[in-house]
Amino acid sequence: MAGISAKTSQLRAVRVWLIAVAGLIALMVLVGGATRLTESGLSIVEWKPVTGALPPLTETQWSQAFEGYQKIPQYRELNAGMTLAEFKTIFWWEWSHRLLGRVIGAAYLLPFLYFLWRGAVSGELGRRLWVIFGLGALQGGVGWWMVASGLSERVEVSQYRLATHLVLALLIFAAIVWTLRRLTDRPSVIAPLRLKITSAVLLVLTFVQLYFGALVAGLRAGRVYNTWPDIDGGFIPSADRLWFETPWWRNLFDNTLTVQLEHRMTAYLLFALAIAHAIDAVRSRAGGAVIAGAWWLVAAITLQATLGILTLLHQVPIDLALTHQAVAIVVLTLAVLQAERFAARRTERDQPTLIPAGQSV
Repeated sequence: MAGISAKTSQLRAVRVWLIAVAGLIALMVLVGGATRLTESGLSIVEWKPVTGALPPLTETQWSQAFEGYQKIPQYRELNAGMTLAEFKTIFWWEWSHRLLGRVIGAAYLLPFLYFLWRGAVSGELGRRLWVIFGLGALQGGVGWWMVASGLSERVEVSQYRLATHLVLALLIFAAIVWTLRRLTDRPSVIAPLRLKITSAVLLVLTFVQLYFGALVAGLRAGRVYNTWPDIDGGFIPSADRLWFETPWWRNLFDNTLTVQLEHRMTAYLLFALAIAHAIDAVRSRAGGAVIAGAWWLVAAITLQATLGILTLLHQVPIDLALTHQAVAIVVLTLAVLQAERFAARRTERDQPTLIPAGQSV
């Protein structure tokens, strides 16, 4: 009994640890959003993983940091004449973002090593946690890869790299949420296979929508075409406006009109699929947790869509934009939880067929 109690206590500690790390990642995503909205992401022009943890401490160090920023195109073309006090404002946003990254790394690695030493994580759980750690290490490199894209020829970071950076952060967040659910004992879900499929599609579509949202942010596409439901004069703009770049596929990533339209259309699709999934869950009598999870997801997507429309109509004020981003994290969390309810569990198709006594197959 003592061994079982100790194991239970260890798993509880692991759950608390992962919840804390997930919360830190969510906070970092929001700070990253604020860094983008305040145009602060290029204020630190060097990548110093260790020594960069300390901000400038003297006026000489502040002057050196400011001089480094003055050498990049963003300062020359957008912020020429900026004062040192104004520079400090954007510097602190980027420094806070990077500091949070370092804190998350330590908050993940140190307890992880302790749990490994104590034997609290092993087997499948240990392998999954090592993969998450590897993704976190990769994220640090991706962050600098993103910043580097705006230091020489551009006045902002590449929207491709920004989207990669955000989606990778949210992938790590989702992996932690999924792992947390796996540490909780729950009864198997018995439901039609189609519910499992639609829950998985909802999760994938959520990531697609997050990627498109990052492209919108990277291109500042939310500051143009600030009408709804019409965009550029119609519900669907003219083809010559949507596809004028060559090759045609570049419009999907570079054309502000096309990027905003695909973000809108994906939102409509996500909303419709979530409602269909919830209605199917009710009709299939899939169980209280599945039905409640489906309707909570519908509610979160509805709120998210409403915030997106308001953010667009008001030309992306920082408070609305960050609230929109925060609810996106909630939507992702609920989509992960709903998909995990069906994963590796028996569905209706997997159940054995009961044969009445006296009959043969």
